[in-house]
Amino acid sequence: MLLGSHLSIAGGHHHALVRGRELGLASVAMFLRNQRMWRAAALKPAAVEAFQAARRETGLGPVVGHASYLINLAGHGEVLDKSVAATADELARCGQLGVEYYVLHPGTSDDVAAGLSQIARLLTGIVAGLEGVTTTVLLETTAGQGSNLGWSFEQLATMLSAVSPASRFGVCLDTCHIFAAGYDVRTGDTYERTMAEFDRLVGLERLKAVHLNDSKREIGSCVDRHEHIGRGKIGEAGLANFINDPRLAGLPFILETPKGPSPDGRDFDEINIERVYSLQRKKMS
Repeated sequence: MLLGSHLSIAGGHHHALVRGRELGLASVAMFLRNQRMWRAAALKPAAVEAFQAARRETGLGPVVGHASYLINLAGHGEVLDKSVAATADELARCGQLGVEYYVLHPGTSDDVAAGLSQIARLLTGIVAGLEGVTTTVLLETTAGQGSNLGWSFEQLATMLSAVSPASRFGVCLDTCHIFAAGYDVRTGDTYERTMAEFDRLVGLERLKAVHLNDSKREIGSCVDRHEHIGRGKIGEAGLANFINDPRLAGLPFILETPKGPSPDGRDFDEINIERVYSLQRKKMS
């Protein structure tokens, strides 16, 4: 397990790597630009150089880029045009920085079949248009809230079967999201059934990263609310199933748990990292 956390790029992308080293992490995740705005200034050569220097110094990796939440590749009109441009821009930034993975929420549409087809078609075109960029695009499992796509393994499989080349695409599994979408992982038996279903429909070889989060809400709620490790409805035993699964060894496990100082003044990232390592040898139950 290559434990990481989604960290701030305030002041420059390299700061995420510096903070990751301070936390004793092996990997980091980050936004590629301000995720609340459609437009962003181009990366300056000095910023790219600082990031690459920090990678050499810290040795952290793989680095997982995360797409802006504004992007909806299943949308229409102006939103779709902006989403295509933003996805291409962010993937180009991944190429400039040498980021290995780019995690993307697939999109939102009331027409499931049309939305899934459109996402796959557009992603294929975007990747084909970025010469020299080798970053792997990871479709993130979603919680099934509203008309969000990608919440079921069947929907992921549909998109992955239609993108090209297949080697440039994979999956980022979010533990909170799949639980909220109705997949039980709380015991050894239910976890194995869920992972067997994922392997049957998607293929474990397509799984490239894990977002490791507990869930504030109950199974099947379709509500995307992350909780601290072992403090939510999935619980310690459920998350330990992922952490100790030898099939997932070597994958980046990225914390997206709540940020900020705890009541006792400690950084919540530090607390959650400790909890993950405390579960590393906990047997499935």
